Amino acid sequence: MGLATRAAPLRRLRAAAASARLEPVLLTVTAAALAAGGAAWLAGADGLADLLWGLGTVSAVVPAVVWVLAALRRGHAGVDLIAVLALGGTLAVGEYLAGSLIALMLATGRTLEAAAQRRASHDLRALLEHAPRSARRRIDSEVRTVPLAEVAVGDLLVVGPGEVVPVDGLVESTAAVLDESVLTGEPLQVERPRGEAVRSGVVNAGGAFDLRATATEQDSTYAGIVRLARQAGAESAPVVRLADRYAAWFLPLSLAVAGLAWLISGSAVRAVAVLVVATPCPLLLAAPVAIVSGLSRASRVGVVIRDGGALENLGRARTLLLDKTGTLTGGRPRVLDVTAAPDWTAPEVLRLAASLDQYSPHVLAQAIVDTARKRGLALSIPSDVTEEPGRGALGTVDGHRITVGRFDTPGAQPPWVRAVGNRALLDDAAVAWLSVDGRPVGAVLLRDPVRPDAPRTVRHLRAAGIDRLLMLTGDRPEPAREVAAVLGLDGVRAELSPAGKVAAVRAERDRAVTVMVGDGVNDAPALAAADVGVAMGARGSTASSEAADIVLTTDRVDRLADAVAIAVRARHIAVQSALGGMLMSLAAMAAAAFGLLPPAVGALLQEGIDAAVILNALRALRVDRSARPALAPATEALIHRFAAEHDDLQDVLEAVRSAADRLSADTGPQALAAVGKAHRLLTERLLPHEYAEEHQLYPALAPTLGGPESTATMSRTHAEIERLSRRIATHLALSADGSLAAEQLDDLRACLYGLHTVLRLHFTQEEENYFSLAP
Repeated sequence: MGLATRAAPLRRLRAAAASARLEPVLLTVTAAALAAGGAAWLAGADGLADLLWGLGTVSAVVPAVVWVLAALRRGHAGVDLIAVLALGGTLAVGEYLAGSLIALMLATGRTLEAAAQRRASHDLRALLEHAPRSARRRIDSEVRTVPLAEVAVGDLLVVGPGEVVPVDGLVESTAAVLDESVLTGEPLQVERPRGEAVRSGVVNAGGAFDLRATATEQDSTYAGIVRLARQAGAESAPVVRLADRYAAWFLPLSLAVAGLAWLISGSAVRAVAVLVVATPCPLLLAAPVAIVSGLSRASRVGVVIRDGGALENLGRARTLLLDKTGTLTGGRPRVLDVTAAPDWTAPEVLRLAASLDQYSPHVLAQAIVDTARKRGLALSIPSDVTEEPGRGALGTVDGHRITVGRFDTPGAQPPWVRAVGNRALLDDAAVAWLSVDGRPVGAVLLRDPVRPDAPRTVRHLRAAGIDRLLMLTGDRPEPAREVAAVLGLDGVRAELSPAGKVAAVRAERDRAVTVMVGDGVNDAPALAAADVGVAMGARGSTASSEAADIVLTTDRVDRLADAVAIAVRARHIAVQSALGGMLMSLAAMAAAAFGLLPPAVGALLQEGIDAAVILNALRALRVDRSARPALAPATEALIHRFAAEHDDLQDVLEAVRSAADRLSADTGPQALAAVGKAHRLLTERLLPHEYAEEHQLYPALAPTLGGPESTATMSRTHAEIERLSRRIATHLALSADGSLAAEQLDDLRACLYGLHTVLRLHFTQEEENYFSLAP
C-alpha cells in the first residue's frame, strides 16, 4: 500500500514532464511543416506542398486524439474534440493547407495553456525538514540520542536550547520557555510550568528542560499537521479548463451545423469547412493568453501564482479567510507605549531597558532595542548580563543593577504600576518591566499591531468582489475580535488548531470558491485545503509557501488585493475574448454552411479571428491604474520622510500621555513641569511636522488621490491638534505662578488625553491611507 501511494505521485510527475516536452515539440513540427509547405507551393511543387501540409496535420492528429481520450476518461469532452474532427475531415477531403493551419493553431493553444497552468506539487518539504529525526532520552543519569521512532510513551527526554520538541509531552522541569509560533503563529514566547502539556514541533526558547513523553512520534501533534496537509492537498480537485466549460454548448452546436450542412448540401467539403471555422481557436488561445498575461502582470507586483488554474479560481472567489498573526498583523511585537514612575522619564526608561536587552535573544527585547535606536537614544554597554528563562534579563548598566522582564511585587503596588497592568489588560499588550537597584521605575508595553496596509487591502478586496471576509486564528478571542472590528471583517474563528482551520476552510468551500491566506507552518494544511491557498512568503514559513498556490514575495498584504484585482480582470478578459471569438466563429460557420467559405479560406479567416482574440487577451498585461494609484518619485520620498518622522515623534505622544497621567495623580509643580515639557515638545517638534505635512505632503498626494478634497479630513485634524496645543499653552500661561487652579484641572487633563487620542488616531489614519501607498 505504501509503495503504491508513493508510486502514484511519481507517475503523475512523469506524465506532466512528458506533456511539457511534447507540446513545444508539436508546435515546432507543425510550424515547420506549414512554412516548408508554403515554400514548396511558392516554388510550384504543389504535390510536395500537400505532402508537407498533410504531414503537419497528421503530426497533430495523434496527440490530439490522446488528449480527447484522456478528457473522455475524466468524464468530459473538451474543445480538442472539434479540432480532431476538423483535422480528420481535412485529411479525408484533401484540404491539407487547412489541416496544417488547424494543427498549428492547436499546438499553439496547447503550448500557451501549458505555460499558463504549470502545476507545482504541494509538497511539504519544509514541514518535513522542521520535524526532528531523533531525541535525547534520559535513563537514570545517562542521556542517549535515539531515533525518534524508538521513543515510547513515558520516556523521559531532554530538550536542549533551540531544539525542536520531538514528541508531545509534559514538562518535568521547573518551567520551559517555548516559541510556539510554528503551531499558533503567535510571535510571543510562552512559559509552560511543570506538569503542563507541550506539543511537538515547538522550539525551546529557554534553557534545557526535561519532557515526559505522552505520545509516540506518529501520534504527536506535528506528525498530525503533516498528515492533514497531505490529505487536504489530495482533496483539492483539478481545475476544469475555462475553455472546456464554454465548449459544453459550443461543441454540440458546431457538430449540429456541420451535420446539417452536409445533409442538406450533400457536400462533405462544406461540413469540413464548417468544422474548420468552428475549430475553437478563440477558446484554445484566448483563455491561455489572458491567463498568462495575468500571471505576468501579477509577478510584476510581487505575486507569484503557480498556475493558470489558481489565477482563474482567484478570479471567481467570493470568500476569503485570513490568518491573523503575520498576515493581518505584522507578526512582530512593537513598542506601544513607555510608562515611567513619577520621578523618572519615559526616554530614560526606554534607554536603560534597551541597553540591557542588547544582549537578549528574546523577541520582545529586539523590539525594545529597535525602538530605542529609531528614537536616537544613546545605549550603554551592559555588563554581568544573565537571563533567566521566563523571568527576564539581569545586568549592570551605568553602575546600576537593572532587570528587564517580569515583575512580581508582594503586597501593595504603587498606583502607576496598577495603571500599567490595567492598561496592558485593556490593550492586550505584553509588559516588560524595568527595575533599577531592585525598585520598579518603568514599563514598556508591546503589541503586535495591525499592518498599516491591511485596512486598504480589505476595502480593495470588497471592491474586487470578495463578499465574505473571515479571520481564522489560533489566538485568543479578545485580540482577534479587536483586529476584526478595526478592519471590518465579517466574522472571527479564534483558538483554532490546524485541524480546526482545515474544518473551517472545508465548511466555507461548500458555500463558495474560497481563498485562504496565511504565513505559518500551522496554516499549511488550511492553505492546501482551500480552493486557492495564498502564503505570505517574504517572512512566512517555507511550509506555507510550499502548500500555497500563490505566494506574496513582498512583506505587504495589500499585494493580495492587487492579485485578486488582476485575477478578476484577467478572467473577465479571457471570457470576453472567448465569447467574442466564438460569436465571430458562429458567423463564419453560417457562411461556410452556405458554401461561401472553402476550408482553406475558412482557416485563414479563423487565423484573423485568432489574431483579434489574442490582441484583446493581451490587454490583461496592461496596468489597471484604478487599482493602485501611481506615485511620483518625489511624492514617494516625502511619504518615506514623514513615515520616519512618525517613528521619531512617538516619544512626544508618550510625553503628552504621561503629563495627563501625572495630573491625575498630582497637581503640584512636578505635574505642571511635565505639562510644560510636553508643550515644548509639541511646539518644537510635532507642530512643525504637522505644518510640513499640510503644506508639502498633502499637496503632493492630492493629484494621485483625486484632488484636495481627499485630504480635507486630515487637514481638519491638523487644525484640531493645533487648537488643543494652544489651549494647553493658555493653561500654562494661567499657571505662570507655578500652581494650577482647581477649575483648570479637568479641562487641562481633558485637553491632554484628548490630544493624545487625536494624535494616535491621526498617525494611524495617515499610515493606513497615505503611507501605505508607497512601496
